[in-house]
Amino acid sequence: MAKEDAKRLEQLAAEAQYRTQRLALYRARLYGGRAHDRARLAELQRGSDDAKARLRRARAGPADTPPA
Repeated sequence: MAKEDAKRLEQLAAEAQYRTQRLALYRARLYGGRAHDRARLAELQRGSDDAKARLRRARAGPADTPPA
């Protein structure tokens, strides 16, 4: 079980990093004048924020685990 949890955390961290990098690249394109779609920027921002939130929740562990 711990091995699966570690693998899942690794996957979530990789996804969060990927989405953050995509957002940074799109922002660079936007500031450089090559991108013009603010909706795409918002979509990438939401994706990055969501991935980071999933990672934070996974690292925090189960929030409502009843005492044993």
